[in-house]
Amino acid sequence: MHTDKKYDLEERTAKYGENVISFVKKLPSNDITKRIIPQLVVAATSVGANYCEADCSESNKDFIHKMSIANKEAKESKHYLRMVSTACDEYIKDARILWKEANELNLIFTTIIKKSKEKL
Repeated sequence: MHTDKKYDLEERTAKYGENVISFVKKLPSNDITKRIIPQLVVAATSVGANYCEADCSESNKDFIHKMSIANKEAKESKHYLRMVSTACDEYIKDARILWKEANELNLIFTTIIKKSKEKL
């Protein structure tokens, strides 16, 4: 069994949400960011919440559904990170690091979902 935190998706998705929260605390507050930041925080923190729900799912079908939601939230957070990069270009580097993590989670979740569907 792997105990390395890199492979612990519950920890990894929680850390992703925490990192996004820390990131948005640095952003300036203006008419644009006041709309983008809440959307980003909801999407990024929902990744871990939905992963936890999937981990406790009652069936393979339920697991696939909840993993698909986690995947959708990761994709959505990538979108809002891109919008933050446009609104606050001085934070592009930080946003890019978070975007890469969301993208990796997308790739992992997509693989898990695909393999789970094959079992149906």
